[in-house]
Amino acid sequence: MTFSPLHEQSYSLDHEAFIKTLATTENLLIIQDLDGVCMDLVKDPLTRKISPDYIRATQQFDDHFFVLTNGEHEGRRGVNRIVEKAFVDDSTVSYLPGLAAGGVQWQTRTGNISHPGVSDAELVFLAKVPMLITQRLEEFFVEYSDYFPEAKCKALVQAAVLDNIVSPTANLNVLAEHLQDNLDIYLALQQAIAALTDELLEKATEQGLEDSFFVHYAPNLGRDEQGKEIVRFAAEHDSGTTDFQFMLRGAVKEAGVPVLLNHYYHQRTGTYPLGANFNARQAPQENSALLQLIKDNFDPALMPLMIGVGDTVTSQVEGDIVRRGGSDRLFLELIQAIGAWANSGNLVTYIDSSQGELKNRTPLQLETVDGQTKVIAGVTDPEDPLRINMAFPGGFKQYTAAFQQAAQGRFNQISLATSNP
Repeated sequence: MTFSPLHEQSYSLDHEAFIKTLATTENLLIIQDLDGVCMDLVKDPLTRKISPDYIRATQQFDDHFFVLTNGEHEGRRGVNRIVEKAFVDDSTVSYLPGLAAGGVQWQTRTGNISHPGVSDAELVFLAKVPMLITQRLEEFFVEYSDYFPEAKCKALVQAAVLDNIVSPTANLNVLAEHLQDNLDIYLALQQAIAALTDELLEKATEQGLEDSFFVHYAPNLGRDEQGKEIVRFAAEHDSGTTDFQFMLRGAVKEAGVPVLLNHYYHQRTGTYPLGANFNARQAPQENSALLQLIKDNFDPALMPLMIGVGDTVTSQVEGDIVRRGGSDRLFLELIQAIGAWANSGNLVTYIDSSQGELKNRTPLQLETVDGQTKVIAGVTDPEDPLRINMAFPGGFKQYTAAFQQAAQGRFNQISLATSNP
């Protein structure tokens, strides 16, 4: 039997081949999302947990591994607090290197953080947003007081308002659970928060920051003709958009890909193809322009095998229109396009996070025929430009187990090469 290469497969479950690829490919760059990928999706971000064994495994990949997330490294709700809890009995904390807040918050493995391209005026404006979200929620609770007992309101606000440094967010997961079958009230809440984000954009314009911010909806239904993301309003058994993130313009995951490639090439060649100070806010906003930027500046002969890993991809049919979205879609599409151009065999890897607490993910459908399990229905559509090469229907636990096995294999291979020069 002839097997096609992994990058030519769709929804492959050949995890052994995936593990071998990560363990044995020297010129490798893993770009990975966090929530739902290496830890469970939960309603309250403060309850997230991450395995210290997984974090140690990322160390084995050294400069070949970066995160790319819309969450943040730092702050009370940042991933760093989760990492520190994981190492509570170990004095040596290793942070996750890479880009957070959609690409504008850079962190080294030692925990040094910077915000390239972000102005003081923007940070001052962002610092006020959590208070405004709080006020809008409190007003909503008063308007619909029959559904929000006063004794619960404070806890609900604390869970819903994410006071992130550069991406303050209204996270409606706990509120969706609280309202449960009251779909009309939850829809009104989504509309109220969406209206607030529009008002915030207007306030920013009034203060001379008209080109500074945008709103990211997660999950979403892609973008409209003006490039604005489309809210995925709730439906029965689907909470739709739960995260309303007020973000810095340019803070989109796909813009983080050339930033990470720029760092990777410097590590290997000593030269930054895009300059030492290049940041996500300087990158073009469209994938076609991002790909051209990479074609114009990066030597394809040095291009690593890139592994893009995410869990948020959507495709929804509305009559004759197909809405393709998800916060991981565009960065995965870009990695796929880079691989096609450079002939580097890049892999798009999808983690099924539908087993988590959030009910806005579509599970992969599996079928076993003649002892072989296959994905018979995924999260993309037949005409989708995104091809998912590798799938982990078992979620983050299945993926992190494979990742850790690959890390051990990589360590063993390096150790063998060192002992036999």
